[in-house]
Amino acid sequence: MPRLFVALPVPDEIAEELAALQSGVPDAHWVPAENLHVTLCYAGEVQGGTMRDFEEELADIAGPPFSVAIAGVDQFSNGKQPRALVAVVERSERLDWLQQKVTTVARNCGIEIDRRKYRPHVTLARFPAGGETGHHIAQFMASHGTFRLEPWIAEHFTLYSSRLGRGGPIYTTETEYPLTF
Repeated sequence: MPRLFVALPVPDEIAEELAALQSGVPDAHWVPAENLHVTLCYAGEVQGGTMRDFEEELADIAGPPFSVAIAGVDQFSNGKQPRALVAVVERSERLDWLQQKVTTVARNCGIEIDRRKYRPHVTLARFPAGGETGHHIAQFMASHGTFRLEPWIAEHFTLYSSRLGRGGPIYTTETEYPLTF
């Protein structure tokens, strides 16, 4: 059963600039540049019939292309245990609208979606439980806290499937949905 998520792919030139940040933190599992994306909705494991319904319903979302910008870095944690280093994506009305539409479609297809507040980001690294990070995360944050990139235009969003491989998750593009008006 595939694990599915819907995301905005990060253009190659942006991914290269983000990949240049990926160093200096022990035990970080850095995300390969080709896997960098802005998640709109994580659907998790989805049965075949539900996947087809989800895929079809996503095609009904219509909206214009919009600007996406990276504005700094942050860390996500569970208490004192770091979970991830991320590049923060600036919130915008169009991004929030698309994320809400995609989430509504998923729920309407019977997919259980996490109810946490949406925090748009690009995951740069994940940490294993008990990973040794020490002061390195603080140094990373201080070194890259003012990191900014020129915006790019999101011209489509993508339904991906994910499976675990020996070197980490392997993402497969299932369907791309154009943003056009």
